[in-house]
Amino acid sequence: MPRETGRKVIASNRKARHDYHVEDVYEAGVSLMGTEVKALRMGRASLVDGYASLQGGEMWLEGVHIPEYVQGTWTNHAPRRKRKLLLHREEIDKWAGKLRESGLTVVPLALYFVDGRVKVELALARGKKQYDKRHALRERQDRREAERAMSLRRNRE
Repeated sequence: MPRETGRKVIASNRKARHDYHVEDVYEAGVSLMGTEVKALRMGRASLVDGYASLQGGEMWLEGVHIPEYVQGTWTNHAPRRKRKLLLHREEIDKWAGKLRESGLTVVPLALYFVDGRVKVELALARGKKQYDKRHALRERQDRREAERAMSLRRNRE
Protein backbone atom coordinates (compact mmCIF):
# COMPACT_ATOMS: atom_id res chain seq x y z
CA MET A 1 0.00 0.00 0.00
CA PRO A 2 1.56 3.35 -1.01
CA ARG A 3 2.20 5.94 1.70
CA GLU A 4 0.26 9.18 1.69
CA THR A 5 2.10 12.30 0.61
CA GLY A 6 1.13 15.93 0.83
CA ARG A 7 -1.34 17.71 3.09
CA LYS A 8 -4.92 16.45 3.53
CA VAL A 9 -7.13 18.70 5.68
CA ILE A 10 -9.46 16.84 8.04
CA ALA A 11 -11.11 19.75 9.84
CA SER A 12 -10.67 23.50 9.98
CA ASN A 13 -11.87 26.07 12.49
CA ARG A 14 -12.95 28.98 10.29
CA LYS A 15 -14.76 30.65 13.16
CA ALA A 16 -11.48 31.07 15.06
CA ARG A 17 -10.26 33.74 12.63
CA HIS A 18 -13.55 35.56 13.13
CA ASP A 19 -13.42 35.40 16.95
CA TYR A 20 -9.69 36.04 17.47
CA HIS A 21 -6.83 38.24 16.29
CA VAL A 22 -4.26 35.63 15.21
CA GLU A 23 -0.77 36.74 16.26
CA ASP A 24 1.36 33.66 15.56
CA VAL A 25 0.81 30.25 13.94
CA TYR A 26 2.61 26.99 14.73
CA GLU A 27 2.36 23.37 13.65
CA ALA A 28 2.41 20.55 16.21
CA GLY A 29 2.04 16.81 16.17
CA VAL A 30 -0.75 15.15 18.17
CA SER A 31 -0.45 11.99 20.24
CA LEU A 32 -3.46 9.84 19.29
CA MET A 33 -4.88 6.36 19.85
CA GLY A 34 -5.40 4.00 16.91
CA THR A 35 -9.17 4.41 16.82
CA GLU A 36 -8.78 8.20 16.76
CA VAL A 37 -6.56 7.99 13.68
CA LYS A 38 -9.08 5.69 11.98
CA ALA A 39 -11.93 8.11 12.77
CA LEU A 40 -9.84 10.99 11.37
CA ARG A 41 -9.15 9.04 8.19
CA MET A 42 -12.92 8.95 7.74
CA GLY A 43 -12.74 12.78 7.81
CA ARG A 44 -14.64 13.30 11.04
CA ALA A 45 -13.57 15.87 13.64
CA SER A 46 -14.66 19.21 15.10
CA LEU A 47 -12.35 21.97 16.34
CA VAL A 48 -15.09 24.43 17.32
CA ASP A 49 -14.64 24.28 21.12
CA GLY A 50 -10.96 23.36 21.02
CA TYR A 51 -8.09 25.09 22.79
CA ALA A 52 -4.60 24.22 23.99
CA SER A 53 -3.35 24.59 27.54
CA LEU A 54 -0.04 24.34 29.31
CA GLN A 55 0.00 21.87 32.21
CA GLY A 56 3.01 20.39 33.95
CA GLY A 57 5.45 21.64 31.33
CA GLU A 58 3.49 20.01 28.49
CA MET A 59 0.98 21.34 25.96
CA TRP A 60 -2.42 19.62 25.80
CA LEU A 61 -5.17 19.91 23.19
CA GLU A 62 -8.59 20.02 24.85
CA GLY A 63 -12.18 20.30 23.68
CA VAL A 64 -11.51 18.86 20.21
CA HIS A 65 -14.20 16.35 19.26
CA ILE A 66 -13.08 13.23 17.41
CA PRO A 67 -16.11 10.92 17.29
CA GLU A 68 -15.78 7.26 18.20
CA TYR A 69 -14.66 4.91 15.46
CA VAL A 70 -17.74 3.07 14.17
CA GLN A 71 -16.08 -0.34 13.92
CA GLY A 72 -14.18 0.11 17.20
CA THR A 73 -14.85 -2.17 20.14
CA TRP A 74 -13.88 -1.78 23.79
CA THR A 75 -10.64 -0.15 22.58
CA ASN A 76 -12.53 2.96 21.43
CA HIS A 77 -11.48 6.38 22.71
CA ALA A 78 -13.42 9.09 24.56
CA PRO A 79 -14.49 11.69 21.95
CA ARG A 80 -13.38 14.80 23.89
CA ARG A 81 -10.36 13.51 25.79
CA LYS A 82 -7.22 15.59 26.35
CA ARG A 83 -4.56 14.92 23.73
CA LYS A 84 -0.87 15.62 24.19
CA LEU A 85 0.76 17.95 21.66
CA LEU A 86 4.16 16.93 20.37
CA LEU A 87 6.42 19.99 20.58
CA HIS A 88 10.08 20.59 21.32
CA ARG A 89 10.99 21.87 24.79
CA GLU A 90 12.13 25.24 23.33
CA GLU A 91 8.77 25.69 21.60
CA ILE A 92 6.85 24.88 24.81
CA ASP A 93 8.97 27.37 26.78
CA LYS A 94 8.39 30.02 24.11
CA TRP A 95 4.60 29.44 24.28
CA ALA A 96 4.68 29.51 28.08
CA GLY A 97 6.32 32.94 28.05
CA LYS A 98 3.75 34.32 25.64
CA LEU A 99 0.78 32.75 27.45
CA ARG A 100 1.71 34.59 30.65
CA GLU A 101 0.56 37.74 28.85
CA SER A 102 -3.05 38.47 29.69
CA GLY A 103 -5.68 37.92 27.05
CA LEU A 104 -3.73 35.41 24.93
CA THR A 105 -4.94 31.90 24.23
CA VAL A 106 -3.99 29.02 21.94
CA VAL A 107 -6.68 27.87 19.51
CA PRO A 108 -6.53 25.14 16.85
CA LEU A 109 -7.04 26.42 13.30
CA ALA A 110 -6.80 23.16 11.34
CA LEU A 111 -6.31 19.44 11.79
CA TYR A 112 -4.67 17.62 8.88
CA PHE A 113 -2.50 14.74 7.69
CA VAL A 114 1.05 15.48 6.48
CA ASP A 115 2.69 12.43 4.93
CA GLY A 116 0.44 10.13 6.96
CA ARG A 117 0.94 11.87 10.32
CA VAL A 118 -1.71 13.94 12.09
CA LYS A 119 -0.75 17.57 12.66
CA VAL A 120 -2.62 20.49 14.15
CA GLU A 121 -2.13 24.14 13.21
CA LEU A 122 -2.22 26.20 16.41
CA ALA A 123 -2.62 29.95 16.68
CA LEU A 124 -1.55 32.21 19.49
CA ALA A 125 -4.54 34.53 19.52
CA ARG A 126 -6.17 37.42 21.33
CA GLY A 127 -9.97 37.56 21.57
CA LYS A 128 -11.81 40.12 19.47
CA LYS A 129 -14.40 42.46 20.88
CA GLN A 130 -17.88 42.45 19.38
CA TYR A 131 -17.31 45.73 17.52
CA ASP A 132 -14.10 44.32 15.98
CA LYS A 133 -16.07 41.38 14.60
CA ARG A 134 -18.72 43.69 13.14
CA HIS A 135 -16.02 45.92 11.64
CA ALA A 136 -14.26 42.95 9.97
CA LEU A 137 -17.58 41.70 8.59
CA ARG A 138 -18.40 45.14 7.21
CA GLU A 139 -14.97 45.44 5.54
CA ARG A 140 -15.42 42.05 3.88
CA GLN A 141 -18.88 43.02 2.58
CA ASP A 142 -17.58 46.36 1.26
CA ARG A 143 -14.69 44.65 -0.54
CA ARG A 144 -17.09 42.14 -2.15
CA GLU A 145 -19.42 44.90 -3.31
CA ALA A 146 -16.52 46.87 -4.79
CA GLU A 147 -15.25 43.80 -6.66
CA ARG A 148 -18.76 43.09 -7.94
CA ALA A 149 -19.14 46.69 -9.16
CA MET A 150 -15.73 46.59 -10.88
CA SER A 151 -16.52 43.32 -12.65
CA LEU A 152 -19.88 44.67 -13.85
CA ARG A 153 -18.17 47.81 -15.15
CA ARG A 154 -15.52 45.72 -17.00
CA ASN A 155 -18.22 43.54 -18.54
CA ARG A 156 -20.09 46.59 -19.90
CA GLU A 157 -17.03 48.05 -21.60
